[in-house]
Amino acid sequence: MQALGNDFILIDIRKKRLKKIPQLSKTLCDRRFGVGADQVLLINNSKKADFKIRIFNADGSEVEMCGNGVRCIAKYVWDNKVRGQARLAAKRGSGLRAQKLRKKNKKPTSLTIETLAGIMHIKKRGSLFVVDMGEPILEPEKIPVSLRVMRNLSPVLKHPLIINGRTFNITCVSMGNPHAVIVVNNVQTVQLSQYGPVIENHHLFPKRTNVEFIQILNRKNIKMRVWERGAGETMACGTGASAACVASSLLGLTDRKATIHLPGGKLIIDWSVKDNHVYMTGPAVKVFEGTFDLRQ
Repeated sequence: MQALGNDFILIDIRKKRLKKIPQLSKTLCDRRFGVGADQVLLINNSKKADFKIRIFNADGSEVEMCGNGVRCIAKYVWDNKVRGQARLAAKRGSGLRAQKLRKKNKKPTSLTIETLAGIMHIKKRGSLFVVDMGEPILEPEKIPVSLRVMRNLSPVLKHPLIINGRTFNITCVSMGNPHAVIVVNNVQTVQLSQYGPVIENHHLFPKRTNVEFIQILNRKNIKMRVWERGAGETMACGTGASAACVASSLLGLTDRKATIHLPGGKLIIDWSVKDNHVYMTGPAVKVFEGTFDLRQ
């Protein structure tokens, strides 16, 4: 599946178990010797939500959250009419409570997905999917960012970081996973492969970080390129787009709702004034189904 060119291998493991998942992810994501993808998504049953997902990068590392991946999971669920544990219980159960659940979930237009970053709420809006990304995390120690002098202060805005002789002003946000957002005049001229991995692995970020270079087009439009932690440059990043909107709004450069223009397409991000949650709206596409011989 893919969401704005951010591509995934989705595996339904509700009835099966996989071994050595980190190594399997590296094998499957290899674009020459495997299937080829940015990440592997594993969908499973959940006791807290409709479904649970685990997300593994192309380098085998597990991450907390992926906005584009969540939308792909939602499309898979709706396209295949897959029922979560709560809805299965309602279908099989008896009594007034089960009847109410059956009536409520007759034509589900929303679902919940458990991630390491918490439970995500997704709604379907035509051919698009709206994900409640939750509240942005701005406290340095929770992102996490190792800034002792700012431990009691938040947020981290335009903090100077010298990389290979060049100074970047970073604004740090967590959307369940860490992000370092950098405003530049032209994202196309940024040597992402040179600076991205160095910033990702900088000692300032104890859990590494995703890196977003953004160009402000106007108060409602942002152009962005992203270096994803554990995956490298990708064509889109949902949590990164969310972090970019939050950061640019905090810096007074854009409104709280903006369209993020990525190499793979557009995402609409709305940092709501009402509940402080970030809402991401975008597409998800099934590319193909296939089998992979694990014995090779």
